[in-house]
Amino acid sequence: MRIELATVPGSPERPNEDWVSGTLPASGQGGVLVLLDGVTPPRGDDGCVHSVPWFTARLGGALMELSGSRPDLPLAEILAAAISRTAEAHRVTCDLSHVRTPQATVALARWNERAIEYLVLSDAVLLLEYSDGAVRAVLDDRLTRLPPGSLASNEIADATVRNKEGGFFTAAADPAVASRAVTGSVPAADVRALAALTDGAARWTEMFGEGDWADTLGLLRKAGPQGLIDRVRELEEADAAAGRVRLRRGKTHDDATALLVEPA
Repeated sequence: MRIELATVPGSPERPNEDWVSGTLPASGQGGVLVLLDGVTPPRGDDGCVHSVPWFTARLGGALMELSGSRPDLPLAEILAAAISRTAEAHRVTCDLSHVRTPQATVALARWNERAIEYLVLSDAVLLLEYSDGAVRAVLDDRLTRLPPGSLASNEIADATVRNKEGGFFTAAADPAVASRAVTGSVPAADVRALAALTDGAARWTEMFGEGDWADTLGLLRKAGPQGLIDRVRELEEADAAAGRVRLRRGKTHDDATALLVEPA
């Protein structure tokens, strides 16, 4: 197997809040991928003295370590344990009950010679390419099913749908949120490639409609993760130059991260 990844900040003036890692054991059997998209808080108090990159690095590191060291635990339990570990690292200094305490979307996969386990929470994307060439997108579609107007402002979203029943969920400080993730497994022999995207990289399909998810995986294979992100940036610049407004959450560019795993 080989792993190729790329991550690019949305702005050179702001730190990249995405976090990504992949690992293959020395035995060559199995591996883990972790992709996080830190949620940018609105300006003002978020109850925490730490930055979003601090949080995603802590959570991502815990997910990598636990996914590899605890093969006996399903991924939802891995996520719950990683959230708890990260929360304990700043519970004394920070208000973890704050609605905007640092948080992230999650794509997580773990595989061995028998099976591929997966977990997706919020708007990260995990792609599975099957041996017949079909591509399946594993998505948590709660954001697409929100009541009209619920994302009209940060205040409305925070009060009505963020980490609330009937809304959407992110990995923050409550380990119980892990039970909300989309999880499953497939036989390893049925899959020939995996890919994971933050929503900034998924714009090529979701915002600009340049192709379906199979086309996205084809572009990843042809141009690599950096090539996909470069194409997204070109489309964003063309939109801005033409005065078109298709921005999500007011961002011309978002942090963009993509990872591809396939046989060498």
